[in-house]
Amino acid sequence: MAILWALMAALLLSFVLLPVLRRRRGMIEQVHPSHPDAADPADYGFVREEELDIRMPGPDQDLLDVLDVVQRTQDYRAASQLLAGTEIAGELRWQRVQAFAGAAALELKERPGGVSETPGGQWLRVWRAEQPKDAGGAAVHAEFLVQQAWRTSVPGTDDFRIIMEEARDACGQAALLSPGDPVPYIVELSVARGLNYPQPEFEQLWLKILDRAPTHMGAHLAALHYWCEKWHGSRELAYSFAEAAAARAPQGSLLAAMPLFAVFEHLPEVNLVVSFYQSEVVTKAVHGALHAVHSARQDDPMLAHVRHLLVFFLVCSERWAEAMGELIRVDGHVGALPWTLSANPAAEFALFRALAVAGYEANGGSPATLHI
Repeated sequence: MAILWALMAALLLSFVLLPVLRRRRGMIEQVHPSHPDAADPADYGFVREEELDIRMPGPDQDLLDVLDVVQRTQDYRAASQLLAGTEIAGELRWQRVQAFAGAAALELKERPGGVSETPGGQWLRVWRAEQPKDAGGAAVHAEFLVQQAWRTSVPGTDDFRIIMEEARDACGQAALLSPGDPVPYIVELSVARGLNYPQPEFEQLWLKILDRAPTHMGAHLAALHYWCEKWHGSRELAYSFAEAAAARAPQGSLLAAMPLFAVFEHLPEVNLVVSFYQSEVVTKAVHGALHAVHSARQDDPMLAHVRHLLVFFLVCSERWAEAMGELIRVDGHVGALPWTLSANPAAEFALFRALAVAGYEANGGSPATLHI
């Protein structure tokens, strides 16, 4: 029990730090607890913390292979071919566009360029120059600009506005190249949030997405941010948006998990009371998300996103066995909420994983009793 109490103390500390981490990404490093008598996550086949993949929420080997080729050779053509062969209206295309844009942005951050150095992400510039009518390249470029605005500038400043306006133009160009593609409009949702679109203008943009991909989970998550209290809406508007999406979700759709994301976006600034996570609002949202993941296709690209958030809420509400059930399905990849809000996503995930293992074993569980 000693290790369980130690881990509980560390988790309570994380409850205090998490809102700060959400506001100041990269500014705080949490300490991962250790103890020689601790329950060993490796007993469950979990990946070591230093081997956790922080790039994606779940496996996409085709994407990883192409990213490796592109970054090693600085040749964009493999990325262009992968996107060309990915379903236009599917979740996977949106995730791959984000991944390519993020890779280019990270390269540029690591190698900004200089007198004798080629800047990172040069392959994306070459892609746009050599294939200006490639819809995939145009979408990646638009998302790249959006990520650059959020990474390098402060909302409300001239620099931020200039980059976002360039991103809006890039979204328009990408949309013209692929009229049925929802991705350029999903990218613009972030622009709308950054440039403070009036609600009628935002709703017109949202209708364009619904016309093309009405059950697109990634689009709904991007739109939810606009309606949140910290941006241009309120708790009530965000909950209403999420609950409406869940209510109209077809059988097997992960949209039924939307209320859980709305709850997460409006967590109290400081909470040290476990009973909050056992409240009616949280419990109802968790049950909706659990139903969604158990009903969804197991190859749904958004499934890992929901499972990762479920791990957070199940651990916080001390539902250890259920948390372990989700952990064994997502372990290995941590590029999802809430871990990505931490300066060290792998460490944050490992902390919750260790707590789940300790709680599970303190209540009689063991590797032998854990079944998928």
